[in-house]
This record gives sequence, structure tokens and C-alpha cells, in this order.
Amino acid sequence: MPNQPAPNLLSWASEIDEGAITQAARAARLPFVAGHVALMPDAHVGIGATVGSVIPTENAIIPAAVGVDIGCGMVATETTLTAADLPDTLAALMPMVEHRIPAGVGKGHADPSIDRALDDLGLPHTDLDPKQTRKVAEQFGTLGSGNHFVEVCLDERDRVWTVLHSGSRGIGNQLATKHIVGAKKLMKRQEIGLEDPDLAYLVQSTPEFTAYVEDMLWAQRYAMASRARMDKVLVNALFHVAGGGRRVRTINCHHNFTQRETHYGKSLWITRKGAIKADVGDEGVIPGSMGTRSYIVRGRGNPESYNSCSHGAGRRMSRAKAKRELSATSLAEAMGGRTWNSDRAAALVDEHPAAYKPIDQVMADQRDLVEVQHTLRQIFNYKG
Repeated sequence: MPNQPAPNLLSWASEIDEGAITQAARAARLPFVAGHVALMPDAHVGIGATVGSVIPTENAIIPAAVGVDIGCGMVATETTLTAADLPDTLAALMPMVEHRIPAGVGKGHADPSIDRALDDLGLPHTDLDPKQTRKVAEQFGTLGSGNHFVEVCLDERDRVWTVLHSGSRGIGNQLATKHIVGAKKLMKRQEIGLEDPDLAYLVQSTPEFTAYVEDMLWAQRYAMASRARMDKVLVNALFHVAGGGRRVRTINCHHNFTQRETHYGKSLWITRKGAIKADVGDEGVIPGSMGTRSYIVRGRGNPESYNSCSHGAGRRMSRAKAKRELSATSLAEAMGGRTWNSDRAAALVDEHPAAYKPIDQVMADQRDLVEVQHTLRQIFNYKG
């Protein structure tokens, strides 16, 4: 159940930094915020808006609240395979995934079939230069960096699942940055003072608002289609290694996005910055950190959270602090028994499970937001 740590703020987090509450309260004080801001159990300090927050706005959107990875989210596929169908090791899967799903900053691939896949998406509202247009194709179906990942998991029945986390890659970042900078310039030009410049907003029915929404919605479609393509590649690679298998169902959901919804009788823009839509019956994927559990959930449609839930475990340490205080050795211990990028352990210390909140506590905090369908444990992890 939520508590109220500040006016116009409801929080489901049993563990939350005071800075995150202060930051979320600044957003809640904006005049076009139409109701309380909801903080999910994984909430932590972000840029402008708090990661793990749900912000209802009327006739305005804050581009930095959506963030620079527009449409980032999760895709998970349940298969007919069980643990008994898998080989003794998934080591053969690692080079296949590394080759077919490139990961890392700026990484792309050349695949002529992608042009056909992009035909239905078209291009964003913003005119792209030739280099950007090429990157749209090259980075489609690629993982990215940071906490983006590929996993193979087993649920409580020993049924095999694939799980993947990715967003709108370089083009989403470039479009978001363009509009965030534009919103800040607009605030300065109009002499509108803000408690935080990163809360710069665009007002509905203006050309700037229309341009942002068109680019944002395009980037969300791009991210979802890109995840779907990687999911297909990943599942096919898994079936090759296992010698067969079939899909049962796939769940593909955003956790950095905004869309029009009706709440408390009003048509609002609901911005979920690190949160999943969890209306009654909505299925979602909530990953833990490396070496911990992930969850397949169904939404309960809690109106106080604007039908939302957490998007993951949520950071407890900054990346810099994790690198200072945690070690590759303890990460290797936490990942024991799994197939993972062990040769890059030193580079992955900032993704150490100790750098995140305990996922089981996050799930306990949101019992009134979602019901758990399946609990997944990792057996394979490929990190961007």
C-alpha cells in the first residue's frame, strides 16, 4: 500500500533515497500535473524526473520525463522447452547471440532484410541526415549498452523462457535530446522559471509539442519492433541449440513512454519513466538484476498508481559508486552456475546485483499493483 512522503506524492517504495522524493516532489508541483505523482517500489533519482515515477499531465508533456531511451522496455517469450530439453551447457548459445544481436554503444549490423522490416515504420517527423537514416537501419534489432541484456530463464515449472531488455537505440536518444534541448530553450525564451531546467515542458497545440509527440510515438514503435525482431532471432538460436521447441506466448511492453489515457474522469498524458502499464489483465515483465529473479506479472489496475507497476529492481548505487565499492570477484560469485560474459566481469561491475534493490522486496511492495504469474531464474545472461 502507498504512503505519502510529500504533498501530491504517493510512494510504493519501502526503500527510497531522500533525493528521489525531493526530485519527484518538484515534478508534482508543476501547474499542469493533474493529480499526484506515483512512485513505484524501484524509484531512484534520474535526470529531471525520478526513474520509477508515473506523472499525469494535462495539455503538456515533459520530454526529459520520458527520457532519452524512448520506448525502452522488455520482451519475454515462453517456450515449450523444459530444463530437461536443454544441453548440459548453453555455452554454444553465447557466440550465436553475440553475432546475431550486436551489443554495445553505437553497435549495428548490416542485414538487407531489415529494410523491409522498417518499411511499415517509416521515418520520424524530424528530418534525418543520411548518417542518421543509415543508423536507423543498422541499429534496428541490436541490443545497445548499459543494463540492456539477453537472458534465458527457467520458471517455477522448469519451463524455458527468453527475456530481453532494449530500447530505441541511437536514434531515440538523438530525437529525445533534440526535443529536450528545444524545450529548455523555449522556457528560457518565454522567461519561464523552473525548479529544475530538466523539467522543461512542451504545451499541447503548439508546433513543438506536435513535433515531439510524432517523434516520440515513432521511437516507441521502433523500439517495440526492434525488440520483436531480436526476440525472434534469440528464440530461433535457442531452438537451434536445444534441437527444437515452439513458442507459447510473447509479452512485449514499454517502460519509458507516454500515452493518452483516462484517469479520474480526465483525458491525460500518462508518462511512465521506468514503469510498466499494469491495467487489469495487462501482462508485464519485471526483471531483477544480474543473478537474481525476474517476474512475469498481470496487472491489477490500481487507480492510485494510474494502472502502473515497477519496471525492475531499481538502482541502489550509482554506476560510479558500484565500480568503487564492488568487485569482479564478488560478481562472479553472484553469477555462479550461469552462462554469462564472465570474460568481461570487470566491465560489468556496475551491473552487480548488490548495486540494485532486492527484487523480492520490490515485488512485495507492489502486491496491490500486480499479481505474479511466473517467477524466472536465470541460466544464461548476455549483457550489453
